[in-house]
Amino acid sequence: MRGFARREFQLVLLRRMADYQPGLVESAMRELGASRTEMREVNARWQRVVRSRTFPPGRRRYETVLGPPAAVERRPVGPSVTCEVAWWPPFPLWPGLRFEIMVGLDGSVAHEWLVRDDGVPVPRLDTVADITPWSCVVGDVDTRFGSVAHQDGEAPSRWHTTFRASDGASESTYVAHFVWGLVQTVESV
Repeated sequence: MRGFARREFQLVLLRRMADYQPGLVESAMRELGASRTEMREVNARWQRVVRSRTFPPGRRRYETVLGPPAAVERRPVGPSVTCEVAWWPPFPLWPGLRFEIMVGLDGSVAHEWLVRDDGVPVPRLDTVADITPWSCVVGDVDTRFGSVAHQDGEAPSRWHTTFRASDGASESTYVAHFVWGLVQTVESV
């Protein structure tokens, strides 16, 4: 897609993160050499494209912007369903994380997010205080804190994970808020 590639796609991801972490987003935009106006314009263009009847659906939509995926595999998501998962190499803004999509049986994208790339170590998450903005992805919290409950967020790019952890004296319940799979905030509930 002319004038829309990995740099612009990162701006699309940043647009939703700005709701939680405007300071981090501002720094990331400077790193990309982008302005707030450009980020809004790129996001508006992406929204028009994804709603267009003529733009390719499913995995082809992402291939048009990001190029061919680094890998595609079949992954079971239950006892009787297997989906196709495709991913692309890490973006400059989030080294060690790759962008991954899960494609449903009908060819539509069922889920899309940033995940830890193979071979990249999970950050040390000894306590809830170690879960800082942009430090980890959903799978990292899953691995470290075990019994978690996942909930869809209020927008397709958002995800919430509820888990229990010790704060030293007692055990408390927390909710980690993610955008595109990347942690934004954690709050005690």
